[in-house]
Amino acid sequence: MLKIPENIYGELVARAREGAPLEICGYLAGGADGEVKTHYPLTNTDASAEHFSFDPKEQFAAFKDATARGQRLIVCYHSHPATPARPSAEDIKLAYDPNISYVIISLSAAEPVVKSFKIKAGTVTNEEIEIT
Repeated sequence: MLKIPENIYGELVARAREGAPLEICGYLAGGADGEVKTHYPLTNTDASAEHFSFDPKEQFAAFKDATARGQRLIVCYHSHPATPARPSAEDIKLAYDPNISYVIISLSAAEPVVKSFKIKAGTVTNEEIEIT
């Protein structure tokens, strides 16, 4: 189970709304227990409504900061401005780390939908999110 503090959950939804119609992306860091502690908003260097790429300098800085805090990157997140909160074929193909969660914030419905997934060797499994 992924545990996201209410304030960070709100930041994810707000960023997705502010970034629309482009996808936004970033990392969440925390402990092995799945409890999120730190939010790292990153730049979508693709500036696209259909896919994202991280800025490598920001990506490394997030990793370095999380490590310095005694945390690890436990979530890779991005938004789907016009499609449901489920991994696309590209999302599945690019999910290289089976140890992290993949969170998608969808704006395709009247209210934002946030879902988490584990993706291992092309197999997608839903993961429960608890807002703390």
